[in-house]
Amino acid sequence: MSLPLNSLLRCTIRLDRKHVVRHLVHQRALSGADAVNALRPFYFAVHPDFFGQYPREREVNENSLKRLNGYLDNLHKAGSRSVQPMRLTFYVRDTKESSDGPPDLLASGFRPVSFTLHTSDVLSTVTNVLKSCSLPVEHVKGLKGNAETSKNAAGVGWPLYRPIKWNKSYYMFTGFRDPEDELQQARRVEPGLISWLRNNEREAAKKHSASRPRRQELNRLKEELCHKFDLSDIRWQRSWGVAHRCCQLQSLSRLSQQNPEALVNLQGHTVVFADQSGMNASGHIMLGTMDVHHQWTKLFEQLPGYRSLQQQTDWLKERISLLLGGTQVVHVERLRPVQSIGEHYGSLSAFHKSLVSRRLRLHPRSLQGLTMLLENDCSKPSLHEMGHFIIPTSSDPPKLQVFLQSHAPEARQRTLRKKQLQAEEEALVKLCLQNLSLSLSKEPSVSPSQMILCCRRLVEQRPPLMQGLHICVSHFYSVMQDGDLCVPWDWKS
Repeated sequence: MSLPLNSLLRCTIRLDRKHVVRHLVHQRALSGADAVNALRPFYFAVHPDFFGQYPREREVNENSLKRLNGYLDNLHKAGSRSVQPMRLTFYVRDTKESSDGPPDLLASGFRPVSFTLHTSDVLSTVTNVLKSCSLPVEHVKGLKGNAETSKNAAGVGWPLYRPIKWNKSYYMFTGFRDPEDELQQARRVEPGLISWLRNNEREAAKKHSASRPRRQELNRLKEELCHKFDLSDIRWQRSWGVAHRCCQLQSLSRLSQQNPEALVNLQGHTVVFADQSGMNASGHIMLGTMDVHHQWTKLFEQLPGYRSLQQQTDWLKERISLLLGGTQVVHVERLRPVQSIGEHYGSLSAFHKSLVSRRLRLHPRSLQGLTMLLENDCSKPSLHEMGHFIIPTSSDPPKLQVFLQSHAPEARQRTLRKKQLQAEEEALVKLCLQNLSLSLSKEPSVSPSQMILCCRRLVEQRPPLMQGLHICVSHFYSVMQDGDLCVPWDWKS
């Protein structure tokens, strides 16, 4: 018996829609493996391992790569909502693969590139990133056709991924740099600590002596501004040199002299010189180093509104804690890119609405003493090695409850271990200062366990030539512009 005409038309339309939707979903999820392979020239142009001598640029690239990976992960999620535009900045090395000559190449061999991602599929995003960095895109054009071919052959599912490893002759004849060789060269065996100190101690002492007047001026300006406007502290988002930081404080000091009323609203706050102005998720006032006094003054006038938003944020944290058995929402700046108070409030609000819509059965104090970070860019909950939970804002509440309850004992053990490590680290740093007569600090990326191993070996071996030096424990050797010496935490004898 034949179908009526109307039923046949409806059936045909449904089939067409199903085919179109399946095609669009496949295009959106265009092979994460293919995306990584297409971005290989980009990754080797911005990889932080190649910026060991430039800690500021290295930190910028590390943060931007985390955000880019989160953006791509969101695009790969099945049924994920449209992503928000994202502004990124990278320092790009000259790898001889640029499609156009880089006119703004710095003397150090890399150039700053900023661009905004607003694409809604992986293929367009990959192309946008490569073009923005003046890198070739010819190899990307075949991805779409390859994906279609693979889809037709296999019906559904991801295309077969086979990583490409070019023969050495390819680089010999094209003149391109072999990224594998460059990466190995960057990680080549480092010199011993004593020999490196012997070769660089004089240069470091000379630079430190030259920067001493600027350091004194920096301390004077910081104390003066904190006392005059009752600031909690003054900090810097990046590892800028002393001269750079002095200029920033002098600029704020001039504004305070020209318009002292403008700074009254800063009372009680921590000021952070950063890439952009506003209030961050911790409630600190960020002053963009590229902004002018007019923009800073406008921000100061808006601070009452920011404080109101901060109060609403604190209220949401309290409500979430009550719903999740006493688990506290925290924001650890060193573990994530800078987040504005508006973005933080949006994440908390969306998460709170999700929890309220599904009644959870958790005792109000069953998870007391545990902490959690909210993440927009992760797909499933996890437990950090330092004991805090990392929770996606889009978590399913019942599944989240099961995860928190099942991982609570391990979280408590890790939290206790973290406190023990921090106490041991503080004691060993103090011992190094007493026994070796040096100034000792570390980069945020150095973990407490790494710092403990470093300090323990310093105390045991007492390397000569360290007395009076300013040492920063890092992942590489470097003499900074102000005379500080960066040494890797796993230095060799």
